[in-house]
Amino acid sequence: MGETRLKKLRREVLAANLRIPEAGLATLTWGNVSGVDRDAGVFVIKPSGVSYADLTEEDLVVVALEDGKVVDGRLRPSTDAETHRCLYRAFPSIGGVTHTHSAHAVAFAQARRPIPVLGTTHADTFNGPVPVTEDLTAAQCAKDYEYNTGQVIVARLDGDARRADEVPGALVSRHGPFTWGADAKAALENAIVCEAVAEMALHTLALGFRLGGASEPPRHLLERHFTRKHGPDAYYGNASRTAGS
Repeated sequence: MGETRLKKLRREVLAANLRIPEAGLATLTWGNVSGVDRDAGVFVIKPSGVSYADLTEEDLVVVALEDGKVVDGRLRPSTDAETHRCLYRAFPSIGGVTHTHSAHAVAFAQARRPIPVLGTTHADTFNGPVPVTEDLTAAQCAKDYEYNTGQVIVARLDGDARRADEVPGALVSRHGPFTWGADAKAALENAIVCEAVAEMALHTLALGFRLGGASEPPRHLLERHFTRKHGPDAYYGNASRTAGS
């Protein structure tokens, strides 16, 4: 990997990590973002236990996709690095991965419930419920726990790359959300959306419980909202500007 490209990837990963506390997605250091360079066979990730306020480009750790060994960096990588590595290896279209312990998404994960599609805000990003994994077994926890965490996500998605593209996130049972995207920035933005729609879903389900049940939206409405942002016929936004609704 050329030094310029590595520096660019470090800068992107640092910026995404610094947005975690700004977006209210983390308590203390409970969150991390990585970005991958597939040509070089490495990914860059936040170091373990370093506060966001103190984080610098030089602190970020470069890890080999092939075997998880540290290629560059003076600190230990995030303990979730092996989960990131598993997802990168399983889904070639992924360019960035984010993990947080944001409260509303974690609530669904702890309840072992997928985040349901209750409206168009959810459907704009996730073409279906955000799924929840099976519990890890005792054997999966005893050895290679973090890599096996990635494996249960892959299993929940049936190893389907298209599904991973259309539903760019999953909840690990009793743990929390992992999201991904084309790069580190996109992965972080999907984490922000995941938390937002989880909070909306909790409020909607609470209202539905009081008022007799939350109805399922029409599928054609959800499809329209997903396809206007994603796929060959997408028409949302402008390439050179950040667009609103």
